Amino acid sequence: MSKKLKKKEDIFYQMFIDFAGKIKEAGVAFLDICEHYENVEDKIANMKVLETECDMESHKILKSLHESFITPFDREDIYSITRQMDEIVDCMEEVSNRFLVFNIAEMRPEAKDLAEIAVQAIDELQTLFMHLSELKKNSIAMEQIIEVNRIENEGDLIFRKAMWNLFREEKDPIELIKWKHLFEQIEESIDKCENVANILEGVVMKYA
Repeated sequence: MSKKLKKKEDIFYQMFIDFAGKIKEAGVAFLDICEHYENVEDKIANMKVLETECDMESHKILKSLHESFITPFDREDIYSITRQMDEIVDCMEEVSNRFLVFNIAEMRPEAKDLAEIAVQAIDELQTLFMHLSELKKNSIAMEQIIEVNRIENEGDLIFRKAMWNLFREEKDPIELIKWKHLFEQIEESIDKCENVANILEGVVMKYA
């Protein structure tokens, strides 16, 4: 393969690294909302900015996919990974917006715990993408995939406990409905991280 074609392939790896970095930025901002529930409107506005920037990263990858003849791995996998990455931030931005729409007065500790898990999963994905181009040379990518799956399982336990507590302790049915939706959406963002890892696991298996 010529150096020129190889360089075109490498562009996708770099775009995924850039996208993962932007998702990490959004994840940290979301965690900050959950940990420090103050100046909420400004923080939610910032989440919308970050979500838009992530959309732009997604469009950049999909545009290159449409225009490129050579890709580092299957086009369908690149498309699926990109869409799932975008949805990680979509879920977090929706939750942030719902805090305002639902007039949430006080943050629940389980939301912070789930947000921490989401950031941990994003961290592992970021490391995974940094080593994705080396998948034929070492096992780092596979190790990160396993770690994302482990973190998602931990998130499941926190989510189930959060729902258990909610349905036994919350007496206000409106508050129960609000927090049920919010917990589900935060957990969904963690599931999206696992979806990315699972698709990448398929990529690793194909090219191992």
